[in-house]
Amino acid sequence: MPRHKSAAKRVGTNERRRVRNASVRAHVKTVVKKVRTETSKQGLDASLREAFKALDKAAKKGVFHPRTASRRKSRLAKFVNRVAAAGQA
Repeated sequence: MPRHKSAAKRVGTNERRRVRNASVRAHVKTVVKKVRTETSKQGLDASLREAFKALDKAAKKGVFHPRTASRRKSRLAKFVNRVAAAGQA
């Protein structure tokens, strides 16, 4: 148990942040999975934009480090470009 009033407040704050972060992480995982399972070209572009938006928001909120979000966006873009190139060939 916390010994100080400020420590007791931190317990509540940490729990609220943990719940919010879990929700944001789950949403990011969902939209990234949507990109990786998309089949149509139009759907791929739309889901990629949605994933970029979700990653940017998560980085802005502090759920992910900005470089982590950037790395994930880069890898997703590479994946989409590879899929698009394979589809045209």
